[in-house]
Amino acid sequence: MPIDGTQTAALHVTKIDVPESDRSQLVALLNETLADALDLQSQVKYAHWNVKGMNFIALHELFDSIAAILVAQVDLVAERITALGGTALGTLRRAAHDSRIDEYPDDIHDGKSHVAALVDRLAAYAHNLRLAIETSDTIGDPDTNDLYIEISRAIEKQLWFLEAHLQA
Repeated sequence: MPIDGTQTAALHVTKIDVPESDRSQLVALLNETLADALDLQSQVKYAHWNVKGMNFIALHELFDSIAAILVAQVDLVAERITALGGTALGTLRRAAHDSRIDEYPDDIHDGKSHVAALVDRLAAYAHNLRLAIETSDTIGDPDTNDLYIEISRAIEKQLWFLEAHLQA
């Protein structure tokens, strides 16, 4: 969904003092993030379920903790959308259609391959979050901007945890 202020439903009335045109742009931006986060969360769970190898339990638990962080982020983003008067477009079917995250490979099983695949996807999500930080700052909504900074910081920490498995 482009960040041009378009969405499928009109904004609801709110006393939040962000101009309607800005709220429309923010809702579109946040719905992009919602699609990415939902898709990424499902991909991390896929890796959690299917990882094999010598580091199975450590990776299985790490992947599950990353998925839990993404579940919390999904909720924060969706709630911000609705607080701004928008509609959180958060069905899995919608997320699969709108996500900017690459599809997860279904032909890998070993831990290192799963870690590498997740590094690529978390890095793409982190990049999109940084762009959203800039956009929300330009629009002038410090609350949405702060939300993006919080989410970005948490994802970059998880990216560090994953990348450490590939560095030596």
